[in-house]
Amino acid sequence: MQSAAGEDGGSAMGLIDRLRSRTTRGAAEGGRGRRGTLDRASGSADLSHLEQFVATRRGVEGYVEPRTAVTETTILLVAADGEWTRRRIDGPDTARKLSRDLAVPVYDAQITGYPQRMRDWSARQKADDKL
Repeated sequence: MQSAAGEDGGSAMGLIDRLRSRTTRGAAEGGRGRRGTLDRASGSADLSHLEQFVATRRGVEGYVEPRTAVTETTILLVAADGEWTRRRIDGPDTARKLSRDLAVPVYDAQITGYPQRMRDWSARQKADDKL
């Protein structure tokens, strides 16, 4: 069996061990636990940004993106003209509540994919940057 101590006597904790301890430590200390991602949790600034985006654009739709090993659950908001923004959220349930509160439809990005207008907007922005 291999020792967890490094050559200098310190801990040689690996990435997986750090992720595992982050999850269990957060729950054990009464916190929410971060579920082992490397990303930060969502905050009030994220929600404020999403609210502002919806308030200042027409035809906004939401696309929920699943949590990954490195990123918390995110929601991508896409306006009628294709402009988009992405922010962290606390999970799919938060996305559904947010969509009700902001009166925007929300879709599962893994099922529906992303709208063409979003890709078109990004391509226009990239072309404008080259000018």
